[in-house]
Order: sequence, then C-alpha cells, then structure tokens
Amino acid sequence: MNFQSVGILYEEFIMIMLSIVIGLAIGAEREYRGKSAGLRTFILVSFGSCIFTILSIKIGVQSYDRIAANIITGIGFLGAGVIFKEDNKVGGITTATTIWATASLGMCTGSNHLYLALLGTIIVLVVLAFLYPLQKVIDDRNRVRTYKVSTARIEDIAYCEMLFKQYSLRFTLEGQKKTDESLSTNWAVSGRRSKHDELVNQLLTDARILAFQF
Repeated sequence: MNFQSVGILYEEFIMIMLSIVIGLAIGAEREYRGKSAGLRTFILVSFGSCIFTILSIKIGVQSYDRIAANIITGIGFLGAGVIFKEDNKVGGITTATTIWATASLGMCTGSNHLYLALLGTIIVLVVLAFLYPLQKVIDDRNRVRTYKVSTARIEDIAYCEMLFKQYSLRFTLEGQKKTDESLSTNWAVSGRRSKHDELVNQLLTDARILAFQF
C-alpha cells in the first residue's frame, strides 16, 4: 500500500465520519421532537448515502452517477413510510423531507463536497429548530380544524354557525349526515387557537350538542 492509497483511505474515512456527524446532528433534533424517525435513522440515511456515492464513483466506470442516482428513488420509498394520515390531517411530511435532505447531504460528503455538506446541514438545522417558533406563532393565529358535530335537529345547523361567529371563527359546512337519532355535520373552521379552545369549552357543556370531535 503506497502513500497515495493511504491518502485516499484517509480522505474516505473523513467523508464517512462527517456523514455520521451530519446524521447525528439532524437525528438528534428529530429525536428531541419525538418524531417517528430519530437518531439512528438519520445517521444511517446520511452514512448510507455517503457510502453509495463513494461506491458509485469507484465502480461507476463510464457513468459515475450509476449507483448514486438510485439513492433518490430509495429515499423516496423510505420517506413515504414515515408519512401517515390521522383523521383529517397528514403527519410526518417534515420528517420525510428531512430524510430526503439528509440523503443529499450524505451524497455531498461521499462526493467530497464537504463545504456544501456543512452549509446544507446548518440550513437544515436552522429550518427545523429555529423556524419552529415562527411556525407556532402562525399556527396560533390561524389554526385550521375540522369539526364533526352531532346534534338532534336540522335547525341546529344555524346554531352551530352562530357559535362559530360568536368566537370569531371562519367556517364552511363540508358535509352532513342525518340518521333517526341525530344530525352529523362536518365543518372546516379556521381562526385563532385561543378561540378554538373557547369553542371547545362551549361544546363540552352545551346541551344542544350531543357529541363532537376534531
């Protein structure tokens, strides 16, 4: 083994270690938030992308991107696995896109674009950690919920509208279902989070509301 081979091995070792550090930093943030993909997942995504990129360059011969190009396809399937639908909302999209971004950072390290990898890591962490309070402020000012309200009479539709207006909430009737026992209506309601909380307290104690969920 000559000095050139040792230099290449050392360079690859640095790239692999950096990919692990990048996955560790991003994974720690996701783990702290209690997300479905955490520390180990992001380390392995970054590390794996780095290794595949190095291999692609080494054995690609005529086409260096032969293996690396398929990383994106594989990450797409992995990201889809953390997206879930619960009631009327979709969750896990931020974690899925973070997996996608982490794979790109691993590819940066594997192709020896270390500055680009470090810069990208800083941007990802800023978006995830420091923009979260801003997202919360926006969400508090304009919270969107879907309410399913059960009442006894069809006249209670107007009563529900009155309640939404009382708490300065914007609303749209999206559907209704009538049975022998009750009338069920679905409402898309938006407004301040504090107003939603006040509405929920009203619905909990209102005798005309048989049941509700959001």
